[in-house]
Amino acid sequence: GEYTTGWTGAGASKSDKKHTYLYNDQIGVVGLTLFDLRRRGKVDKLGMVGVNGKKFPDIRQHLIQNIGNVYRDMDLQFDEFPKDGKVDPEAYKEAIDKLKPGDAVIIFTPDSTHYKIAIYAIERGIHVLVTKPATQLLSHHNELIAAAEKHKVVCFVEHHKRFDPVYSDAKARAQTLGEFNFFSAWMSQPKSQLETFRAWAGKDSDISWTAPLKAGIHTGQHWYYMAEKASPGYDVTVDDTGKAWYNPFYMKYSPSETGHFDGQRGYGYVSIEKFIDAVRSVNAGEIAAPEFDKHGFPTIRNTVLTTAILNAGRISLDEKRPVGIKKSGDQWVLE
Repeated sequence: GEYTTGWTGAGASKSDKKHTYLYNDQIGVVGLTLFDLRRRGKVDKLGMVGVNGKKFPDIRQHLIQNIGNVYRDMDLQFDEFPKDGKVDPEAYKEAIDKLKPGDAVIIFTPDSTHYKIAIYAIERGIHVLVTKPATQLLSHHNELIAAAEKHKVVCFVEHHKRFDPVYSDAKARAQTLGEFNFFSAWMSQPKSQLETFRAWAGKDSDISWTAPLKAGIHTGQHWYYMAEKASPGYDVTVDDTGKAWYNPFYMKYSPSETGHFDGQRGYGYVSIEKFIDAVRSVNAGEIAAPEFDKHGFPTIRNTVLTTAILNAGRISLDEKRPVGIKKSGDQWVLE
């Protein structure tokens, strides 16, 4: 998919999450990061799971052309699921069944599939990193919290902005600002994403597409208070694609002086590496998985209010009524 390899089935994605280096763009985040983490000795065997196995020959060629031919010492080998060009919406089960307890999965799939894939993995002793939103229902999120604790596995939600040094610094400084007397916020996403996610956008997931077709970024978050932080990185205008906002602080795609991948400091990379480091520490017996809840990591427990707000908002819009969020015992529930 787009975030994993930069390949969407209609060709390479044009999202800013791949488009930050003019000579080697549209290559995703997850796959590239894991290939580099393998080069650095932090992961070993990799697998990639989709629904349509017919896409894998094109994906492999895409990775060779845009990663293997650009960066030095990148091993691009991975097992594919489903195999032999089959179409199988439950191929993730075969892939997870081949893992052993202590292995890990990273889930970047349509929102409605997150819970069933994550719970299937956790119940088999597999560590999980799932993209946001972790689940669509608060009840499912609570089930993942309980399952992760029962099976003693790491379960993080991929909130990469937590590792953006600008955002983390601003969060710390904001604690001393006191009460706001005015604040407004809005978010937009480019219409081009409707094509990328046409199989599920607006059908079983809530997505707002309000930016122009050629918007320079994947999402634009705007806050008005006495400053502006809507445009990360820097702007470039290209004849074929128009204006783009390049953000090497998120993912730097230009090679190092030695020709190796050089994006290890980007917060998109760091977000995934933090999860891998946590898994390695738990597997080595250096720390218990619940300890990460105490240190501000985006664990499944620490991110529960995000799901609560999204679930409550969906119900409120559908039923045209206010929905409360409260804590009942050890769990957050809706009322």
